[in-house]
Amino acid sequence: MLLNPLLLEIGSHEIEVAETLIAVGRYLIIFVAARALAELMVRLQLPTILGELVAGVLIGASGLHLILPPETHAQLNGFLQSTLASLSGLLPDQVSSLYNETFPNLQSVSTLGLYALLFLTGLESELDQLVAVGVQATTVACTGVILPFAMGTAGLYYLFHVPLIPAIFAGAAMTATSIGITASVFGELKFLKTREGQTVIGAAVLDDILGIVILAVVVALAGGEGFSVGPILKLLTSAGVFVAAALFLSRTAAPAFDWLIEWLKAPGDVVVAAFVVLTFCCFAAQAIGLEAALGAFAAGLILSSSKCSHEIQETAKPLVALFATIFFVLIGSGMDLSVLNPLDPANREGLVVALFLLVVAIAGKVAAGWSYFSKEKTNRLVVGIGMMPRGEVGLIFLGLGTQAGLLTPALEAAILMMVIGTTFLAPVLLRLVLSGQTGGPDLDPLAEIPS
Repeated sequence: MLLNPLLLEIGSHEIEVAETLIAVGRYLIIFVAARALAELMVRLQLPTILGELVAGVLIGASGLHLILPPETHAQLNGFLQSTLASLSGLLPDQVSSLYNETFPNLQSVSTLGLYALLFLTGLESELDQLVAVGVQATTVACTGVILPFAMGTAGLYYLFHVPLIPAIFAGAAMTATSIGITASVFGELKFLKTREGQTVIGAAVLDDILGIVILAVVVALAGGEGFSVGPILKLLTSAGVFVAAALFLSRTAAPAFDWLIEWLKAPGDVVVAAFVVLTFCCFAAQAIGLEAALGAFAAGLILSSSKCSHEIQETAKPLVALFATIFFVLIGSGMDLSVLNPLDPANREGLVVALFLLVVAIAGKVAAGWSYFSKEKTNRLVVGIGMMPRGEVGLIFLGLGTQAGLLTPALEAAILMMVIGTTFLAPVLLRLVLSGQTGGPDLDPLAEIPS
């Protein structure tokens, strides 16, 4: 349904033509830019996800303005706007309005990429190993939430005299870990099935749950509702039941799924059945107040012991290659790097606060790598760095804070720079630390890696 008055005068045929041109043009720009930068990263021996993020920056709000999320409030590239207008027969302003109206379609596709990536991560996870590191993952998650939250909130409140509620919100923005970015880097480096990889993935899942709880508390406080124990206990109970159900089904549901696949005869039976499990788990997680992304990971975990798991993985990988690329490019496209310009006096306060937040954000997560006890030798630095990227999760927190009017421009810029810094640094640091330690496709998941 078109809400913009500029679009009401356009005929349906012109709108269809313009929508098609915009959609196809977006995908063309995203994939050409992402693959070009990914090829460069491969030659520099860096993770390809870094290339996708950089591609997003180059074509997004901080670069050429070719891919612009509406929330950036930036002006679409003039040449692109004129070209689309001349091809579709619309006015440039009408093209810009239609571009913003249809952008959620692209975001929906990118979300599918995130779900596919987390689904594949769950499929490739070793359940026994994930359970074996459950205590360590819980310790890492709790430490990685408490330290950044406490240090960030206290530092902003006492050192920078930020009001309490905005300080708490900024501290909360540093708690979560982007499981999508971490899983992508570990998977690319063939490190996902190691003890460190499974610890980080388990901790990142718990981080998301804890982050949701903290976010609920902060939003309630900001809205003047006050602190209420009931909703928090409800969230924790829902999370506990969901995780327990996922672990139970991962042990018991595979035979039923395999029987169903043997009974089905139509082409595409495996991929369709797996997609049904994926969508159902995402729906169930969202319905009880959790993130749908957790449901995607749980779906992969449930099917990881199926006889068809290898076939499902091979089916999911092309989807990840396509749609997860869009997801990471859109993260980069929404980043406004102009806030990093120290020559602008308006940025200087934010830069000082940002430096503090970045140091706390890195130190808190890296320290979490040394917070657990283990008889096995593990590379604790890898665990800490793997917990570092905030990525889309940090941007979600930032967006909610901006919408609620909680953040000053300086604090908003500082949180954005913290998210940008941790998102870009983590893949590079992981590559440096893991250089020469990647074990290849046949890596023993229980192998000990010297500290």
